[in-house]
Amino acid sequence: MIVISDSAAGRIKDMIAEEETPDMFLRLGVNPGGCSGFSYSMGLDDEESEEDVYLDVQGIKVVIAKESMRYLNGLEIDFEEHGMSGGFTINNPNAIASCGCGQSFKMRNEEGRPEVCD
Repeated sequence: MIVISDSAAGRIKDMIAEEETPDMFLRLGVNPGGCSGFSYSMGLDDEESEEDVYLDVQGIKVVIAKESMRYLNGLEIDFEEHGMSGGFTINNPNAIASCGCGQSFKMRNEEGRPEVCD
């Protein structure tokens, strides 16, 4: 289960519309690396694989590689406006720690590949 707030869903839908590519969707994933051991990947995509899991969240097609599902179950994505800028925020109930940038996290029983933050 993935939760996308109304503000994040609106922003993602706008981004998909701007692409003008048929069948565009949101791809979420996890990669080893980052300050805390694992890092999030989040972007638009139009290529699918047999190794993907498909969700419909707020009318958005969300695609996640099967191997990333265990890290992302219960994930909450929000979009916050800050003056003239804004950005996506991620709350992951599976993470026991995250770095200050919010793009990297640590799992209880898995090391990942911690890297020095820039």
